[in-house]
Amino acid sequence: MTEAEKGSFQCPLPLRHHSSIVLAHGGGGRLMHHLIDLLFRPLLSDPGLDRRHDAAALEATGGRMAFTTDSYVVHPLFFPGGDIGSLAVHGTVNDLAMAGALPLYLSCAFILEEGLPLETLTRVVESMARAARASGVAIVTGDTKVVDRGKGDGIFINTAGIGVIKHGLEIDPRGVRPGDVCVLSGDVGRHGVAILNAREELSLESAIESDSAPVAEPVLSLIDAGVEVRCLRDLTRGGLAAALIEIAETRRIDIEIRERAIPVREDVRGACEILGLDPVHIANEGRFIAFVAPGDEAKTLDLLRRHPISAGAVPIGRVAREGTGLVSIESRIGVRRILDMPVGEQLPRIC
Repeated sequence: MTEAEKGSFQCPLPLRHHSSIVLAHGGGGRLMHHLIDLLFRPLLSDPGLDRRHDAAALEATGGRMAFTTDSYVVHPLFFPGGDIGSLAVHGTVNDLAMAGALPLYLSCAFILEEGLPLETLTRVVESMARAARASGVAIVTGDTKVVDRGKGDGIFINTAGIGVIKHGLEIDPRGVRPGDVCVLSGDVGRHGVAILNAREELSLESAIESDSAPVAEPVLSLIDAGVEVRCLRDLTRGGLAAALIEIAETRRIDIEIRERAIPVREDVRGACEILGLDPVHIANEGRFIAFVAPGDEAKTLDLLRRHPISAGAVPIGRVAREGTGLVSIESRIGVRRILDMPVGEQLPRIC
């Protein structure tokens, strides 16, 4: 199958003419085999899948390996700027990138609810296939299960990812040092607000789309250029605040950031004010922070700004000292306060 054919895939017979077909629980393996042979395997085509084996035997070129897993239960399944399929790929690829790894292979397991329209499943798998190709990864193994009606909310997806680490850096919170600069890759808050708007039909005046996207390319450009990257963290659940606090507490350092330096789109800021939410606590799916050596700040910003997904990269603060694991934020009027984790679950089902 050519790239063009995969990009314009239409579900083959006998499924193509039954877009309203729904999944039935307990219908046996025949339907599942049809789905695997006529939907999953053509859309996610890869030699690993084509072997029809219980596990994929993979090749990697030298270096250490990174391995991650995650599950996706976002509601609604489709939202401005993405859907559960592309989100599952981006989230897993980005987790690998935060370890400084080149993403290579993904697995995917689908939990499907009885009664799910085939048309919905096809849209999700097509989106997942496009996202995998754009991210440079292969989906090489997977699984499907059907649960009773009302027990699965449409689709849940679990993914696992493998990547190769081709450098000698130890990129984790233990490497962060006083004086290191914290660089944010772009504006924050869009994903969580886009999900909430789609779910609750808030009818916000401007169209806010999720920032869901793969970030491995700009991250690896830093490493390839010799930037002394100390730590990376994507800003998913809990947003910027959670990422900073987790790093500070793990390393027992004090981090100081500036609220004025954190980019937030005006429509996102306005929505957060109406809803009583803080943009630094809102989840993102295409944003990360990088702690780099002080002498590499300018180089880091220059490299990140060459990539569309991180074109808005800015320095937002630095590591002040060895300390108690606190993060403080200087407000727009110059008052400094301690940044806390959000209390409770502000936005459930955002990934």
